[in-house]
Amino acid sequence: MPDLDRIDLAILRHLQSDGRLSNADLAQRVNVSPATCHRRTQRLFDDGHIEGVRAVVAPDTVDLGAVVMVGVVLDRSTPESFAAFEEAIMRLDIVLDCNLVAGDFDYLLKIRVRDMADFNKFHGSHLIALPGVRQTRTFFVMKQVKDNAPLAF
Repeated sequence: MPDLDRIDLAILRHLQSDGRLSNADLAQRVNVSPATCHRRTQRLFDDGHIEGVRAVVAPDTVDLGAVVMVGVVLDRSTPESFAAFEEAIMRLDIVLDCNLVAGDFDYLLKIRVRDMADFNKFHGSHLIALPGVRQTRTFFVMKQVKDNAPLAF
């Protein structure tokens, strides 16, 4: 982070906790003028330090209250099989996160569904039909203790 000074880091921290802050409020919190704050914030976007701003929707309010973690093992560990799986998974909006991992699985997926029956339908019609899938292990989340926490820097 050599190109980020304490003001840049303060801007990032404040925006990470409340992306709806007005430029004037943000400038006041980091002790700079609104013009300086706007210029610095724009640079943080332009340089890729801020990837985007979005609303965090309460899952229960849109009938997606169940979280399922799925470990996926592919039948081959080749660049081609990984690429085919990743390309297919990108088309599935129901999959929130897909991570290539070391350990017992090739990929770990985070999925949000209405309920167990909804997941069962997705599993039978989409998940096991993805390219190269040999095995899946499913974990239904009982309680989310910490989810999408802000980055600590």
